[in-house]
This record gives sequence, C-alpha cells and structure tokens, in this order.
Amino acid sequence: MEKQYLVIVESPTKAKTIRKFLPKNFIVEASVGHIRDLPQSAADTPLKYKKEPWARLGINVDQDFEPLYIIPKDKTKIIADLKAKLKDADELYLATDEDREGESISWHLTEILKPKCPVKRMVFHEITKSAIESALKHTRQVDVKLVRAQETRRILDRLVGFTVSPVLWKKVAFGLSAGRVQSVALRLMVERERQRMRFKKANYWDVLADVAFSGKNFDARLIAIKDKRIAQGKDFDETTGMLKEAKDLLVLGEKEVQAIIGRVSKAAWTVTSVEEKQSTSKPSAPFITSTLQQEGSRKLHLSTRDVMRTAQSLYEQGFITYMRTDSPNLSQDALAEARVIVEKTYGKDYLSDAPRQFTAKSKGAQEAHEAIRPAGTFTPPEKTGLTGKELDLYTLIWRRTLASQMSEAQKSSMSVRISADDATFSATGTKIVFPGFLKAYDEGLESGDASWGTEALLPALKTGDALSLKEAAAQAHETKPPARFTEASIVQAMEKAGIGRPSTYASVISTLLDRKYVLRNSGALVPTFTGFAVTQLLEKHFDNLVDLEFTSKMEESLDEIAEGQLDHLKYLKEFYLGKKGLKEITDQKDKEIGMEN
Repeated sequence: MEKQYLVIVESPTKAKTIRKFLPKNFIVEASVGHIRDLPQSAADTPLKYKKEPWARLGINVDQDFEPLYIIPKDKTKIIADLKAKLKDADELYLATDEDREGESISWHLTEILKPKCPVKRMVFHEITKSAIESALKHTRQVDVKLVRAQETRRILDRLVGFTVSPVLWKKVAFGLSAGRVQSVALRLMVERERQRMRFKKANYWDVLADVAFSGKNFDARLIAIKDKRIAQGKDFDETTGMLKEAKDLLVLGEKEVQAIIGRVSKAAWTVTSVEEKQSTSKPSAPFITSTLQQEGSRKLHLSTRDVMRTAQSLYEQGFITYMRTDSPNLSQDALAEARVIVEKTYGKDYLSDAPRQFTAKSKGAQEAHEAIRPAGTFTPPEKTGLTGKELDLYTLIWRRTLASQMSEAQKSSMSVRISADDATFSATGTKIVFPGFLKAYDEGLESGDASWGTEALLPALKTGDALSLKEAAAQAHETKPPARFTEASIVQAMEKAGIGRPSTYASVISTLLDRKYVLRNSGALVPTFTGFAVTQLLEKHFDNLVDLEFTSKMEESLDEIAEGQLDHLKYLKEFYLGKKGLKEITDQKDKEIGMEN
C-alpha cells in the first residue's frame, strides 16, 4: 500500500499552490495561522485559572513565565480535521513559513496534534516545483531556538501591553493601550509634531531669471550680491526663524530684490565660470521587507498593510519569494535568471560587468532568506495574469530585481556662474549620458521625489559667453517645518533605529491608526490629542519603554535568544521581576498616579 503523507501549511491559498507540485499521496492542509495563543480577554481564560494572580496576563510570571495557551473556538474544527487526517498519515511534514512565526506555528501544531508518526520540518522561500522538491529532500527538525525567541517576543509584548495599559486607563482614558514597539513609533511621530510646533517661519526673497543663449532659454537663480551669499532656507534656524550664522549672508526683502532686478535688467549678462562633472549611480539592492513597504507606499500609494497583504498573496500563489526577509541577497540561480532577462530585454550594454550581490544595512538584520524577488523563472508581469494591486506590486518587484543586475547610470552635470552688474546667478543642468539600470527602475519616479534620472539640459556654454535676459522675477519664499511622517518614512525611521522587526511594521502602523493615536491626512500621519496624552504619560512614568536605544537593545537581546546566546528566562526575569524591572516600576507609578488623581 502506498504511503500517505500529511503536509500542513498556514493558509488555504498556500496549500492550493503547493498541491500542484506534490504527488497525490501527499495531503496538503492549512492550519489557517496559529492554532493556539495567549487569551485575548478574561472571557477566554479557562475557569480553573481565573482566580490566579497572573490570570489577566495569561503568563505565570512566578513559574518561569509559563504562557497559558488556549485554543480559540474557531480553531477546534480545524484541529479535529487535522487530527483525523493525521491518523492515516505515515509521516507529517510541517511546511509553515521559514521564520520565527512559522517555526512557532509548527511547534504549536506538534504540541496539539501529538503525532505518533515521524515529523519533518519542511522549509522553502518560494513555492515552485524545484523549491518544493528540494525542501522534501532537505527536511530538518523544528528549531527550538527560533520558537523560544518568538515566544519570548510574544511574552514581552504581553507583559508591556497588559501591565502598562491599565495605567493609561486610570490617567487618560479607558481602552487605551501601550505596546513595546507601537509606543516608540508613536513617540517618533509625536516628537516630529513637537518640532513642527516649535518651528518658527522665516521669509526671504531672491530672483529667478529667464536667460537665453543661441536661442535656448534656461533658468538662473540669484545666489550672491557683491560676493555676499544670499540666504536660503537651509540657513535659518527652525526653532527661532533666525539665521544660524549671520556672517557674510544677506537676507533680502521685496524692496531690495526689486532694486536688484532694476540694476540687472540694464546690465550685461556674462558667463564667468563653467564646471562639468561626470557621475555614476548604482542600482539599489533587491527588495527586503522594509524597502518593499516604503516603495509600495511611495510609488503605488498603498498602505503598508496593503503592501504586505498583497505580497503575501503573491507569495502564496507562487509568484514571489517569501516577503518577510532582511536579506538583500539573491541565489545563484536567481542571479543567472535575472541576468539572462536583462540581456534579452535591454541588451548586453545594460548588463552589469559581474553579478552584483548586496549586504544587509539594517541594524540587527536577521532571517537567512533571499531578497524578495520573482519566483522561479521570473515570469514577465504581462504574462502572469495578475491584475490591480497584485500586478502593480509584482511589476515593482520584477523591475527592482532586474535593475540590481544592470549597469550603472551615467550622468553629466554642468554648473554655471553668471554675472550681471554686482549680482551673481547660478544655473545647473544635467544630462543622462547612459541610463543603465534606470531603464528598468528609477526610485524617484512616481514618488514626488527628485529623480536621479531627471534631465535639465543647458546650452553648450563656455566662460565669457554673453547671455540675453528675457525676464527677471522676484520670488518670495518661506521656510517649511519638518515634514510629518508618512507610512514610508516612519518605516525607514524605525528600521534605522532598530525598533521592532520590519515584518511587524504594517501591523504597528495599523494599530496606531485603528486606536486613533494618529490620523492619516493626505498621506501624512498626524498624532491626535490622545496620541500626545499617551506619549506624555509614558515619557513621564515609563521613559525606558519609549526610549529608542532601550527598545533597540531589546531587539538585539531577542536576536541573541534566537541564536542561543542569551537565556530567555534570565532576560525575562530581569526585565519584569528584577530591581527597577517593569513590575516594580508599574506598581510604584500606579501609586504615584493614584495620588495625582
């Protein structure tokens, strides 16, 4: 009789895709995410534990922080079905995602199903025939270190959320929540808003001239009068509106500018210097989780949650590699495939001299996956059958991956100085000598940002050339406050500071929006009064929990636990029960806040 195998993945879509690549004696089922978790509310806690002092936390802090795991009601039928199918299986393959979360789901499955047959952990980062066949041949055991790291992270989040949130209820309003990562992200946004509040506007004027040479018009801007530089926005202090250094700087008003226009309108315009520079630009690395969220937000105007949901769907359908990764590396097969397509699509001149690999830049980068790239043979976007957001995001990933293996872009820049009476004007021009990777992917396009691939051509000028003035116009300017965070820029800031994991950023931002701590306004994230109140209370009473460095070190500790370099129990005891630990601080602050009320 032919052997029967049970394969368990997380999602029905993933199960459907994997079935295509496995023989008929492999039964593929989905757990539909986690099959058990900590209690979400008091109603979820089993009756026999309700009177325990730690019941509300769902973690027995006095017994080595033992979590109380419960099976949600909507999972009982799924578990019953899995158990029934497991009875007829000769082997069990756990094929959940290859990260801490996926490892944890596999571990929970073994704890609940208690299989009597052999259990094999099957891992892959793309759902293609070759990847699945390779994963079947190279199975391993569940990685307990990864499970422990995920569990510790979950416990930490629960301890912070369930210990600090009740303090917010007493001081601010019932139903508010604090979070290990969300509160730090909120503080970043609140601090930016405070900078905007402290901001003092400054006004200044200059002149924009329309000049011509050999029948070609171009713009030139006033930069100096009698060798004294004209003040620009960067020269003003954001908190005072005054010049940072007044020495040898001129701040022009409207009357002075009109007088200058009167003088230069009668003067001869002459090119006094021409400087030309050649420069090159290298392509960015293939996408990792954080950069995909940033570019999906900037270019496609999707929320970070939509980016991750769409990427998850693309992965589960077999179109892209796993979308939760800190690694920008490409496998040798992927490098070869990308280079073949580049040469075929754009020509040999657009191919980099040698395969290009990238190293992770983010603080605490982990997870030994590849970059996010097209799966398998890099199906061209127009042949995928995808539509809407899925097609847009896949195209972005496809183009970015190809661009990483393309030649550098080459640009020629010209900087010109022009004299007119006692005034000095400046004009700059750029020309793309060779577009290189820009043929496939330009980060500036569709983002509202300046693009390296943008051209602004000047005539062929040389020192001594006489120019004709067409028009000189006075221009008023005012300095701008620091920009509010967008979803793309807060992701970038969190990654740079080493706060949280990129795979959680979308849910963190969603939580802040859902709880009305921030509001979305024309793409910007604006803290609400509630957001300010929560941040101010945490800064006053739990400063460590919203300190960037402290939170970043917590992430490093969790990474050390995943690598087996730090004992998770020792870390939890020190964090929660130690001298000046979270419990002691919370008890103390609870009393202080009670007295304040």
